[in-house]
Amino acid sequence: MVRADQRSGKTPRPSVWLEDRERGGRRGGGQPSGLDRDRITGATVRLLDAEGLEKFSMRRLAAELDVTAMSVYWYVDTKDDLLELALDRAFGELALPEPDSGADWHDELRALAREYRALLVRHSWLPALVGRFLNIGPHALRFSGAVQRVLGRTGLPEHEVTGAIAAVFQFVYGHGTVEGHFRDRVASTGLTADEYHHHAMTEVLRDPDASDVIGRSARIMEARGGDTVEEMLERDFTFALDLLIAGIEAMVARSRR
Repeated sequence: MVRADQRSGKTPRPSVWLEDRERGGRRGGGQPSGLDRDRITGATVRLLDAEGLEKFSMRRLAAELDVTAMSVYWYVDTKDDLLELALDRAFGELALPEPDSGADWHDELRALAREYRALLVRHSWLPALVGRFLNIGPHALRFSGAVQRVLGRTGLPEHEVTGAIAAVFQFVYGHGTVEGHFRDRVASTGLTADEYHHHAMTEVLRDPDASDVIGRSARIMEARGGDTVEEMLERDFTFALDLLIAGIEAMVARSRR
């Protein structure tokens, strides 16, 4: 076992997954009984869901598992290693299309986008980790592979596929991140999403500095339709995704001229 405080001052390794592959996933003997990485990672995800990233600590995790913090360090070297493992565990929840499904790429792209959005909302701590690590765990790689296969069937030239992936999934990342923060905020108030939205809009319209912009926003939202916050979020997401898919179709048509 190599503790973080025993490492040299060199640049940290890029990923826990790279170190595990180098040593075949094996650690030294003498590990505490009753623990393994799977159990520790599962408890980490549950704690992150319940308490958020800012409150997470190895000591808090050890208490949840009813072990000492040193026991956890038999299985991971650092807190970052554990967060990276938890990130990939969450990616394992995504339902992915079969490689040879033969389904229409439009449908599969919409399904992947919806899966990713739901994951970001369900685990509101996840967005902060997505760009922090390389995302090369087995579940993240399967997701990336599925995205590449689907976008690769659109007819886009190969050099434009990465741009299409960025357009769609960075949109989903942004939408899911904001929606997750919103839902966390609502949950902290004890109100329903509709009650919170109504209260917030009522209060902000009383502010003369904000009333003009917010008033126009309210009229735009009314024109868009949707009786509940859930319906409004769904309509916005669906239409924005349709715009992106239409853009891909337009770029495919342009490349064939």
